[in-house]
Amino acid sequence: MKSIAVFAALLLSVVAGTASAQSNVVVLEIEGGIGVATADYIISGIEYAQETDAELIIIEIDTPGGLMAPMDDIIKAILGSSVPVATYVTPAGARAASAGTYILMASHIAAMAPTTRVGAATPVSLTGDGATPDDKGESEGEGEGEDETAPATPAGTDLKRKVLNDALAEIRSLAERHGRNAEWAEKAVRDAATLTAREALEQNVIEFVAATRAELLAQIDGHEVQVNSETITLATNNVVVEEYEPNWRIKILSAIANPEIVLLLGLIGIYGLMYEGWNPGAIVPGVVGVICLLLAAYALQVLPVNYAGLALIIVGLALMTAEAFAPSFGALGLGGIAAFVFGAIMMFDSGVPGFGISLVFVIGLAVVAALLIIWLVGFILKLRRRGAVSGRDSIIGGVATAMADFSGEGNVWLEGEAWTARSTVPISKDQQVRVTDMDGLVVVVEPIAERDAGGAQLQT
Repeated sequence: MKSIAVFAALLLSVVAGTASAQSNVVVLEIEGGIGVATADYIISGIEYAQETDAELIIIEIDTPGGLMAPMDDIIKAILGSSVPVATYVTPAGARAASAGTYILMASHIAAMAPTTRVGAATPVSLTGDGATPDDKGESEGEGEGEDETAPATPAGTDLKRKVLNDALAEIRSLAERHGRNAEWAEKAVRDAATLTAREALEQNVIEFVAATRAELLAQIDGHEVQVNSETITLATNNVVVEEYEPNWRIKILSAIANPEIVLLLGLIGIYGLMYEGWNPGAIVPGVVGVICLLLAAYALQVLPVNYAGLALIIVGLALMTAEAFAPSFGALGLGGIAAFVFGAIMMFDSGVPGFGISLVFVIGLAVVAALLIIWLVGFILKLRRRGAVSGRDSIIGGVATAMADFSGEGNVWLEGEAWTARSTVPISKDQQVRVTDMDGLVVVVEPIAERDAGGAQLQT
């Protein structure tokens, strides 16, 4: 019995050791501009790590920055996480600029790969105006003894100063929370200062420099961090690394929350509705058009846009639509394209990192739109030359074939149907006749005239 008890104890220790060796590390990734989809992904990844009782969360980051609201949501999720978070600037050549710097400062562990950089965290407004140091209002005349008769500070400067001071307080508090260099953190905001990985390590901005994820895990094994006022010693040796993938909703939002995709969706939507207008009952173009326009409208809610540019795009789309229903032989269409191009450039020229638009893409899209307008004008001209395709006007002038000999009334084959015909002259079977008039559902026909070699007109 004693040997059985010893064996059971050994078995339990092996099981416990295996369980401890299976601790997981959840890896998240931020690449490109930080927006609403990014925040949803990071927050859901942190929640997943907490549910699975992960040992550590690693956020691998390479970003030029992004929007402040999603950035704040990510920071709140990191600060409230019960699982330690390590933000790792990788791969070589990557950066954690602007909003990325704040996320790095908020994390329990800050690490960078060699030849990466961090900083340039000066906030930028949606109008593209940075909250520069000149606006911080620290001139010698301020404070005690300030001249109360001095001109009031412009409202725009006050707003910039508020944004700057708020950003300074936020990044300083994040740096102090984890014992990092708060003075440099302020410079990153106030002066857009930047550091390389080695400089950041020397100036106590980060804790580790690691070339690979495996090297980072080896370095932080046994490292102590403060999580919610509790000291946690990390055990990252022999952990299972799990890369967390975004769900379908986040993938769709990430795909459409892109300025270029928004423009494509808008054009597809407009042309889908235009085609439905030319071909009532086609259904598919109209359905696709409505869906694309709704997706574009949703994406615009999560993107930084200039509303003057948005108004120009709406005018451009309206003019292109008017070209389809009130043809002006290209005038409305070309005007719509011009408004669309200028609006696209203006709408996404917000200065927010990661949310710009390529001028080459806009011009290419304009060329495609122009070709479609040219095709539309040609199509309309072709329709006008063809004349009527239904009703009385489409019948008169048509050529029919006699189905049998008749004098007075008989039957002719016209446009795939048998018609009752009336003629003042006898008609032979298979003779071609021309419709000259209609009397209700009876067509009035006459033989098609031919000319003899001498030019005299004969009746066949």
